Amino acid sequence: MKNLSKIKRKLRNRKKLKDKNTNRLRITVSKSLNNLSAQIIDDKQNKTIVSASSTEKELRAKKAKKMDKSNLIGEILAKRAKKKNISDVYFDRGAYKYHGRIKQFAEILRKNGLKF
Repeated sequence: MKNLSKIKRKLRNRKKLKDKNTNRLRITVSKSLNNLSAQIIDDKQNKTIVSASSTEKELRAKKAKKMDKSNLIGEILAKRAKKKNISDVYFDRGAYKYHGRIKQFAEILRKNGLKF
């Protein structure tokens, strides 16, 4: 029952966002208890353009706290997006509340030049 409501919430959020943001790329976030990963996706071509994750080799070597990991991933994703000339995106938080690590991640992306 809990999983079903999470899936419904994710689809509801995504549908509202897609209706409003037609010509933008989508940033999706997925998190587990220990890790956080994010992707910038082009929905028209169904391709991932840029991604960053806390399971990457250089981040795994650092023993960082969860909030620090979300900061690092936000900075890395923003740098990789700048290299690909991506600035206008929309933030798809999925089934997660805009709170804690997700909120921190979004604020770091904004500080590093992504507009959403």
